[in-house]
Amino acid sequence: MRDAYHEELDSISDSLVDMARFVGSAIGRATTAMLDADLKLAESVIAADEKVDDIQRDLESRAIQLLARQQPVATDLRIVVTSLRMSADLERSGDLAQHVAKVARLRFPNSAVPSDLQATLLEMGQLAQRLMAKAAEVIITKDVDLAMQLEQDDDAMDDLHRTLFQHLMDDRWHHGIETAVDVTLLGRYYERFADHAVSVARRVVYLVTGDYADELDPAAAAAGDGTAPVESS
Repeated sequence: MRDAYHEELDSISDSLVDMARFVGSAIGRATTAMLDADLKLAESVIAADEKVDDIQRDLESRAIQLLARQQPVATDLRIVVTSLRMSADLERSGDLAQHVAKVARLRFPNSAVPSDLQATLLEMGQLAQRLMAKAAEVIITKDVDLAMQLEQDDDAMDDLHRTLFQHLMDDRWHHGIETAVDVTLLGRYYERFADHAVSVARRVVYLVTGDYADELDPAAAAAGDGTAPVESS
């Protein structure tokens, strides 16, 4: 009975890894669709978000059943509760990838991003994908040091986000209000996607240590960008 219980705990972790890898791929494909004005690819990203929702619903159902049947305590309870919160982060990440794809669809057959900003948005998309891949690795390995590194990795996304705003506020901006709105939204989508990857990693820190990431590294927390702590829902 206990073997089956721990197999179920492991399967919940596997589902989280699947979600992280899936949304990481989604943000990469959405970025390509946006930059290349690829309507077919954008539509596939939008439609595929349902799979992320399905995985989350299944994970939540299994986690709730475990809570009801096994009444886990200590570390096992942290695993179940933290997994539920991580799944919410990952589901929201999938939504953000879908939002990027919807911008691509809205502006088809044109690209939503002017040529002078495409390199920046490409870099944001690639960085978002790398951050989520690292978050998936953290879920697998439970490596606290690697989890804490994501906090610093996210600083690069914040820098890119600021770069976008510098372009938008420049007196030489000549792309119009509609494009300015698109770029503002896209920058926010990528920045929030990265925040969710960091949040997943921070939740793993709590899962492994029983302490919040801020308590383990107060200096990093003070330098943070407002990412939600692991205790938030």
